[in-house]
Amino acid sequence: MSLWREVADFALDQETQQAEAEQLAWIAREPGNARPYYQLAQLRRMQYKPEEGLGLLLHAVSLDPSLAEAHVALTEMYAVQGDTAAAWRHARAAETHGDAGGVVLLERHQVVEPK
Repeated sequence: MSLWREVADFALDQETQQAEAEQLAWIAREPGNARPYYQLAQLRRMQYKPEEGLGLLLHAVSLDPSLAEAHVALTEMYAVQGDTAAAWRHARAAETHGDAGGVVLLERHQVVEPK
Protein backbone atom coordinates (compact mmCIF):
# COMPACT_ATOMS: atom_id res chain seq x y z
CA MET A 1 0.00 0.00 0.00
CA SER A 2 1.33 3.42 -0.87
CA LEU A 3 2.08 6.04 1.74
CA TRP A 4 -0.58 8.30 0.23
CA ARG A 5 -3.19 5.56 0.56
CA GLU A 6 -2.24 4.94 4.19
CA VAL A 7 -2.50 8.65 5.01
CA ALA A 8 -5.87 8.93 3.23
CA ASP A 9 -7.25 5.84 5.01
CA PHE A 10 -6.10 7.18 8.38
CA ALA A 11 -7.71 10.57 7.72
CA LEU A 12 -10.97 8.95 6.63
CA ASP A 13 -11.01 6.71 9.70
CA GLN A 14 -10.47 9.73 11.96
CA GLU A 15 -13.21 11.68 10.20
CA THR A 16 -15.63 8.76 10.47
CA GLN A 17 -14.87 8.31 14.17
CA GLN A 18 -15.48 12.01 14.76
CA ALA A 19 -18.78 11.92 12.87
CA GLU A 20 -19.83 8.85 14.84
CA ALA A 21 -18.95 10.51 18.15
CA GLU A 22 -20.99 13.57 17.16
CA GLN A 23 -24.06 11.46 16.37
CA LEU A 24 -23.75 9.45 19.58
CA ALA A 25 -23.46 12.65 21.61
CA TRP A 26 -26.55 14.03 19.86
CA ILE A 27 -28.45 10.84 20.65
CA ALA A 28 -27.39 11.12 24.31
CA ARG A 29 -28.69 14.72 24.41
CA GLU A 30 -31.88 14.06 22.44
CA PRO A 31 -32.79 10.36 22.46
CA GLY A 32 -36.20 11.11 20.96
CA ASN A 33 -34.77 12.87 17.90
CA ALA A 34 -34.78 10.67 14.80
CA ARG A 35 -32.18 12.65 12.83
CA PRO A 36 -29.01 11.44 14.62
CA TYR A 37 -30.18 7.83 14.34
CA TYR A 38 -30.58 8.35 10.59
CA GLN A 39 -27.12 9.94 10.33
CA LEU A 40 -25.52 7.15 12.36
CA ALA A 41 -27.29 4.57 10.19
CA GLN A 42 -25.75 6.12 7.09
CA LEU A 43 -22.31 5.88 8.69
CA ARG A 44 -22.93 2.22 9.53
CA ARG A 45 -23.99 1.52 5.96
CA MET A 46 -20.75 3.10 4.69
CA GLN A 47 -18.84 0.89 7.14
CA TYR A 48 -20.42 -2.24 5.62
CA LYS A 49 -22.54 -2.84 8.73
CA PRO A 50 -25.97 -3.14 7.09
CA GLU A 51 -27.68 -4.87 10.01
CA GLU A 52 -26.79 -2.02 12.36
CA GLY A 53 -27.80 0.50 9.73
CA LEU A 54 -31.15 -1.20 9.22
CA GLY A 55 -31.90 -1.23 12.93
CA LEU A 56 -31.00 2.42 13.30
CA LEU A 57 -33.13 3.41 10.31
CA LEU A 58 -36.11 1.47 11.61
CA HIS A 59 -35.69 3.18 14.97
CA ALA A 60 -35.47 6.57 13.26
CA VAL A 61 -38.77 6.09 11.41
CA SER A 62 -40.40 4.78 14.57
CA LEU A 63 -39.45 8.05 16.26
CA ASP A 64 -40.42 10.22 13.29
CA PRO A 65 -42.50 8.55 10.57
CA SER A 66 -42.20 11.72 8.46
CA LEU A 67 -38.39 11.44 8.11
CA ALA A 68 -38.46 10.84 4.37
CA GLU A 69 -34.69 10.39 3.99
CA ALA A 70 -34.78 7.41 6.34
CA HIS A 71 -37.62 5.86 4.36
CA VAL A 72 -35.63 6.27 1.13
CA ALA A 73 -32.61 4.61 2.75
CA LEU A 74 -34.86 1.75 3.90
CA THR A 75 -36.22 1.49 0.36
CA GLU A 76 -32.67 0.99 -0.91
CA MET A 77 -31.81 -1.59 1.72
CA TYR A 78 -34.97 -3.63 1.30
CA ALA A 79 -34.68 -3.54 -2.50
CA VAL A 80 -31.16 -4.96 -2.29
CA GLN A 81 -32.41 -7.68 0.07
CA GLY A 82 -35.20 -8.54 -2.36
CA ASP A 83 -38.01 -7.58 0.02
CA THR A 84 -40.03 -5.66 -2.57
CA ALA A 85 -43.08 -5.24 -0.34
CA ALA A 86 -41.04 -3.49 2.36
CA ALA A 87 -39.12 -1.49 -0.25
CA TRP A 88 -42.34 -0.18 -1.78
CA ARG A 89 -43.89 0.48 1.64
CA HIS A 90 -40.98 2.75 2.57
CA ALA A 91 -40.82 4.31 -0.89
CA ARG A 92 -44.47 5.30 -0.62
CA ALA A 93 -43.97 6.60 2.95
CA ALA A 94 -41.08 8.77 1.73
CA GLU A 95 -43.18 9.99 -1.18
CA THR A 96 -46.01 10.92 1.20
CA HIS A 97 -43.52 13.03 3.14
CA GLY A 98 -42.10 14.82 0.11
CA ASP A 99 -39.30 12.63 -1.24
CA ALA A 100 -40.07 10.56 -4.34
CA GLY A 101 -36.50 9.24 -4.58
CA GLY A 102 -37.41 5.74 -3.46
CA VAL A 103 -40.26 5.45 -5.94
CA VAL A 104 -38.02 6.71 -8.74
CA LEU A 105 -35.33 4.19 -7.78
CA LEU A 106 -37.73 1.25 -7.76
CA GLU A 107 -39.38 2.29 -11.01
CA ARG A 108 -36.02 2.83 -12.70
CA HIS A 109 -35.00 -0.71 -11.76
CA GLN A 110 -38.42 -2.05 -12.74
CA VAL A 111 -39.24 -3.37 -9.29
CA VAL A 112 -42.91 -4.28 -9.50
CA GLU A 113 -45.08 -2.84 -6.75
CA PRO A 114 -47.08 -5.56 -5.01
CA LYS A 115 -50.85 -5.15 -5.13
